[in-house]
Amino acid sequence: MRIRARKFLGTIALLVLVVLWSLMGMTVAQTPWLANSGLLQAIFYVVAGLGWVLPAMPIVSWMGRPDR
Repeated sequence: MRIRARKFLGTIALLVLVVLWSLMGMTVAQTPWLANSGLLQAIFYVVAGLGWVLPAMPIVSWMGRPDR
């Protein structure tokens, strides 16, 4: 697969990842056990805000591979 196609598919995959990650984060943020605790909210928002980077790293490295 050429690099242009990988970048196009990777961009779509990253957009899908971010949308799904944010929807899941909003769902979890509304749970009563999290909504009632300020400390847990702070920890959750840090983890949820930075957590999408780990699944995105393999996609970005796949996108940047040179052509054969």
